[in-house]
Amino acid sequence: MHPIPLSVLDLSPIVAGSTAAVSLRNTLDLARHAERLGYHRFWLAEHHNMVGIASAATAVVIAHVAGGTSRIRVGAGGIMLPNHSPLVIAEQFGTLESLFPGRIDLGLGRAPGTDRPAMQALRRDPMAADRFPQDVQELQALFAEPAPGQLVRAVPGAGLDVPIWILGSSTFGARLAAALGLPFAFASHFAPDQLHAALELYRGGFQPSRTLDRPHAMLGVSVVAADTDAEAARLATSLQQQFLALQRGRPVQLQPPVDSMDGLWSPLERAQVEHVLREAIVGGPDTVRLRLEAFIARTGADELMITSHIHDHTARVRSYEIVASLW
Repeated sequence: MHPIPLSVLDLSPIVAGSTAAVSLRNTLDLARHAERLGYHRFWLAEHHNMVGIASAATAVVIAHVAGGTSRIRVGAGGIMLPNHSPLVIAEQFGTLESLFPGRIDLGLGRAPGTDRPAMQALRRDPMAADRFPQDVQELQALFAEPAPGQLVRAVPGAGLDVPIWILGSSTFGARLAAALGLPFAFASHFAPDQLHAALELYRGGFQPSRTLDRPHAMLGVSVVAADTDAEAARLATSLQQQFLALQRGRPVQLQPPVDSMDGLWSPLERAQVEHVLREAIVGGPDTVRLRLEAFIARTGADELMITSHIHDHTARVRSYEIVASLW
């Protein structure tokens, strides 16, 4: 199969009836498996006020995972920069890089990663997203070697090489990543509509930088792999239920799989969920291999970031094992 790197995006799912403590233990267990299986990176994402996601304090979870592994790169996919001051993020990721040199990635997004009440609870300025490009550049400057007379320094952080990625689910991030000459990660696992437009803009407008001489696009893709197509389809109903709950505006903990989604959704809801998840790859090893090959051929991805919303932790680890075995 393709020689491009494979990485993991783990949302540290809290499954129905379980706790964040169990999720965080499972996240570390998955990261250790991913390292053994040869995955390149293991990223965690910032979400707030989500009953099914345990990675709100993203930098803390990154420290937990990096401390329990030895080689795999660990990072944020991503930190929602408008929720924070660039200085605080420079200090957090400068600390992580100091603790785990050469293993930390910093993916930056401009979405809130939450709902409106939680945005207010975060003290988030409603205009903060408009300053995202300036905030990214401020963060880059804080990671650079301090200039003479510079009044504010990130300690630790200044002079450390923490790779910055721009995340996107639309064309905005693609333009910014291209202009700044940064690697770009696109959320095709939940926002497939603008995938091709974003890739075209990113590759077409890319300006080489000190960081990168040519574009590098990593694409998020949901994969539910099992030993048979039928078993994978059953496991994938947990993912479908999660997106159904999101569409209804009532996020839930990750639900156990069901034999059939019939009766759980209306025809319109089904169409909406299937539209959002149309790039998801569900099946046994042969089906997954063919669909991953087709996805790479269609997008020219430089790297894939696999996310697997599977209720049973053992089955989730097995899904990543199957994908790794195809490489």
